Amino acid sequence: MSEEERKRDVHLPSAEEIQEELERVESIDDFFGRDGIFGRLFARTVEGMLEAELSEQLGYEKYEAKGRNSGNSRNGKRKRQLQTSAGDQEIKVPRDRNGEFQSTLLDTSRSSELEQKILALYAKGTTTRDIQETLADIYGVEISPATISAITDKVWPLVEEWQNRPLASVYPIVFLDALYLKLRSEGKIENVAVYVVLAVDVDGRKDVLGHWVSDGGEGANFWLSVLSDLQNRGVEEILIVCVDGLTGFSDAIGAIFPQTIVQRCIIHQIRHTLRYIIWGEQKEFMRELKRVYQAGTREEAEANLQVLAEKWGGKYPAAIRSWQNNWSELSAFFEFPAEIRRLIYTNNAMEAYNRQLRKVTKNKGLFPTAKSIRKLLYLAQSDIQKSWTMPIPRWAQIRNQLAIRFEGRFPL
Repeated sequence: MSEEERKRDVHLPSAEEIQEELERVESIDDFFGRDGIFGRLFARTVEGMLEAELSEQLGYEKYEAKGRNSGNSRNGKRKRQLQTSAGDQEIKVPRDRNGEFQSTLLDTSRSSELEQKILALYAKGTTTRDIQETLADIYGVEISPATISAITDKVWPLVEEWQNRPLASVYPIVFLDALYLKLRSEGKIENVAVYVVLAVDVDGRKDVLGHWVSDGGEGANFWLSVLSDLQNRGVEEILIVCVDGLTGFSDAIGAIFPQTIVQRCIIHQIRHTLRYIIWGEQKEFMRELKRVYQAGTREEAEANLQVLAEKWGGKYPAAIRSWQNNWSELSAFFEFPAEIRRLIYTNNAMEAYNRQLRKVTKNKGLFPTAKSIRKLLYLAQSDIQKSWTMPIPRWAQIRNQLAIRFEGRFPL
């Protein structure tokens, strides 16, 4: 058999055939999709590569005399479907008589392109049905819900590895908060708390240290287990931790990291306070409350708090007491310069991250298992953290201030 006949036999498209295909093009759509040029040529090219791979494994080319009585030989072909961005493509995979041929080409490239697209869509919170429709409309590929689930399940070892990875020994600033998602459990729909730890490392870069799913609601006891987990993963020092107003939070933090300064979120406190103030007086009350938390010094803030208490304490005692009873944690930020104050007196960094997570989870509505929650949140944070490449603003100045304030504890 001639060389030209051999090439035809392994289905490699010739230059002339490619030119003929190109001459039929009338629009860009003729290139892509299940019936496009790329799709038609793809199968023939892959088949040619498989034939060459089998020849290399057998040690002789097709129809060569030395293949006779070699102990193994070609044994026909089997059909196989490949999923690609050009649509489902049927190829013919050559077989050997001993059943030893395993193509490294197919093993390493099998549907990886589509898997990456599915994972990217899933990480954006796209529903299974929308993923199916997107792949069918754009790529001409039919993917079942079971296949999508199987593909996303492949990331589970990465989820476990990420959640249990070793951490840095020191984090200057850590934000603690929880968001709530709906979980189907034993036929019932429950709200579950997902505990989130967002840290700023010594280089000023944000990093999510983990997600923890609890079925018992948000509580100090569970936070204690979360903080213990951080310690077990290598965290020795947290300089400042920013929290909401959960009862017992400080005790849980102090039990694991006794030297940590706790700053209660001012925004959470304001929201809590305004629940006690009638609508018609909230504007006036807030104007005077701002003089407390926007004061230049702790002494000035305490004087303004006293004025606030004298004017409003009789009418709204619960609102005033909540500031007085938690003053040490509400006022911790006054110890620091303005750059650090702006960073820690609210949970804005955590609120922004949780807001992005909610965009991803809102389309899901209901999660079947805690594992499915962790899987989606892992993919979401992987996507979100791609934009966290730069340190937070003014970090060089903040770093110097932290090094002075926490001398001996902040790594130089």
